[in-house]
Amino acid sequence: MEPVIRVGGRMAPLDRADVDTDQIIPKQFLKRIERTGYGPFLFFDWRAGGDFVLDKPEYAGATVLVTGANFGCGSSREHAPWALRDYGFKAIIAPSFADIFRANCFKTGLLPVTLPESQVRHLIDLAAEDPAAEVVVDLRAQQVRGDGFSYPFEIDAFARECLLGGLDEIGLVEKHDPDIAAYESRRPAWLPAVK
Repeated sequence: MEPVIRVGGRMAPLDRADVDTDQIIPKQFLKRIERTGYGPFLFFDWRAGGDFVLDKPEYAGATVLVTGANFGCGSSREHAPWALRDYGFKAIIAPSFADIFRANCFKTGLLPVTLPESQVRHLIDLAAEDPAAEVVVDLRAQQVRGDGFSYPFEIDAFARECLLGGLDEIGLVEKHDPDIAAYESRRPAWLPAVK
């Protein structure tokens, strides 16, 4: 996982609440075992009409998705954050997230930022009025900044450190390789070993 320190760029406004994971990445695309290749299928059913926000050229290349409350509700598929990352989003700003979805974001290097409803509304309106408007989501400073505003946000301290260090669950274990090796070297030879 790559470290997440600061995300800068344009926003794509998805002015909807209760966006579930089956809309983020529909079930027919879950047969793959890789973590990549899901981006083209992001919001597949909603994009079928061609008038969806991500189909508009002015939002091409946006790195921050700004959306409504309870984003990522529904099933616990980890494919949803994979699809969002694969599409090019590096941060999502919403008033609230489904708990499992938020945890899956942390595990995949996607930064979920919770801001008050009024601040999210400002960002959605700003992105809708001026698609060229940019924000900086600064994880180290815990701020979302733009032209004329700065919004602080809270984040779980452990998740923050993992994102800043680019550490998923495997990376966390690997940080302790010397301790693990020292422990294994002291174990009696008659105990089973994992190779």
